[in-house]
This record gives sequence, structure tokens and C-alpha cells, in this order.
Amino acid sequence: MNQAAKAGAKIVKLAQVTFWGGYAGYFQDPDGHIWEVVFDPAFV
Repeated sequence: MNQAAKAGAKIVKLAQVTFWGGYAGYFQDPDGHIWEVVFDPAFV
């Protein structure tokens, strides 16, 4: 999320703990597209 913001993205929703135990957040790129960033600590 920090890297996206430094590259000019607008943070739509800061990454937060999810109900399934991971983290998720959203940002909007300079072209207006919304992206979801997800981290799942259980993913191998």
C-alpha cells in the first residue's frame, strides 16, 4: 500500500485485518482503476 501511494495511487481503504485472518485494502491507480491488495499468512 505504501509503494502504491508513493507511485501516485489514492488509498481507498487502508489494509485491515479480515475475518479470515489475513489483511486486505484497496487503492485507486492514476487511471481510475480500483485494486485490492491481499495478504494471507496461511498461503503457502
